[in-house]
Amino acid sequence: MAMTISVIIPTLNEERTIMATLAQTAALGFDELIVVEGGSSDETPALVESFRLNTQSSAPSLIRLVPAPRGRARQMNEGAKASRGEILLFLHADTQLPDNAKTVIETAMARHDMVGGRFDVRFDRPSRWGSIISSMMNWRSRVSGIATGDQALFVRRLVFEQMGGFADVPLMEDIDFSRRLKRRGATAALTTTVTTSFRRWEQQGPLPTILLMWTLRFLYWIGVPPHTLNRWYGIVR
Repeated sequence: MAMTISVIIPTLNEERTIMATLAQTAALGFDELIVVEGGSSDETPALVESFRLNTQSSAPSLIRLVPAPRGRARQMNEGAKASRGEILLFLHADTQLPDNAKTVIETAMARHDMVGGRFDVRFDRPSRWGSIISSMMNWRSRVSGIATGDQALFVRRLVFEQMGGFADVPLMEDIDFSRRLKRRGATAALTTTVTTSFRRWEQQGPLPTILLMWTLRFLYWIGVPPHTLNRWYGIVR
């Protein structure tokens, strides 16, 4: 049975990536795309508005631009409030969904015990490091049931609302959310892949970034607050 699916994309200074993501996502048959703007200082809002106006004649209610306080968790929560879909799909602005994304989500969520899920991930620039990192991410997620925002998390609206949405923290909001989500019921670990940017890993080099990520997650697991961890992590969006 067909379900209504809302795609929610938080943005902050994403002028390099947002047009490609919007164009690709808009063609996939979702019921609405909500771009949640967190106060960009570049051309991101203007580009989104231009794209929205250019598609308005063929799909007048498909794309909406929603302002929100800066912070990925806050932006995604505001996008959820503004949305109408039965299923909420949270997509990073530098991540592209597979062509069959709507179908595989509908198939997974046809199970009434399924509360949400995520995709496997691969990077946009094939390399040995990229293959190693994505394989580790997918394996770890499948074993632990914990996913990251790079993997395009999706969830039933009712479950999202019952959970109170994303925790208002500057870091690890995706880990916290998927950790709480799996307590609510079965979650789908789709083998279908989304394609995301390798830029975060390239900035400081793959190995130092891996070590930083492992360190931050270890500290998070032992109880160091996300606000403290955020001081040690330069977020690249």
